[in-house]
Amino acid sequence: MAGKKQFDMDTALDAAMTQFWRAGYADTSVDDLSRATGLNRSSIYSSLGDKDTLFLRCLDRYTARYGDRYDAALSCAASEPLAAVRAFFDVTLGRIADPELPDGCLIAQSAMAIPVLSPTVAAHAKEALGFQRLRLRAALKAGGLTDQDADAFAEHAAAVNQSLALMSRAGAGPAQLLAIVGVTVDALSQALRAARGA
Repeated sequence: MAGKKQFDMDTALDAAMTQFWRAGYADTSVDDLSRATGLNRSSIYSSLGDKDTLFLRCLDRYTARYGDRYDAALSCAASEPLAAVRAFFDVTLGRIADPELPDGCLIAQSAMAIPVLSPTVAAHAKEALGFQRLRLRAALKAGGLTDQDADAFAEHAAAVNQSLALMSRAGAGPAQLLAIVGVTVDALSQALRAARGA
């Protein structure tokens, strides 16, 4: 039919997201996005927006997709905080291990690219990074940590989570990544025991 879009929006956005994820914002051109989505430049601009707009849409898509998984993992934090935090890290480790997905993390890459991003996109990247810390803080608070400890461990766990993606991209294997998670979970276990004994 005349005027009907001949592509699936979700498929095109996933393809664009994967392109940004694989190459990063700065090293992705509109031509790269055209090749990834199968759309010509005109169709990208008319249907998906300019590069910044499309990147924001992809970042939101990524944040929502993995945010839902992190939220599900942390949903048992009030009764089983250690299991919840392990499950949180398992979401990241599972994504890293998936051969169908690019290495690393789109949010971590975006944070590293902040100096070359427009102010609007940079602010969005910072906000996406902050969501992880906020969800961890809420879960740790529900699990029995004080405000101060929940803040500290949320900051730490969010940083560790981002570093897993970076380290995997640099060649760290599953055993190394699990060992890093183990140190964080052990430290959290001690803090929870101390909080319950207080």
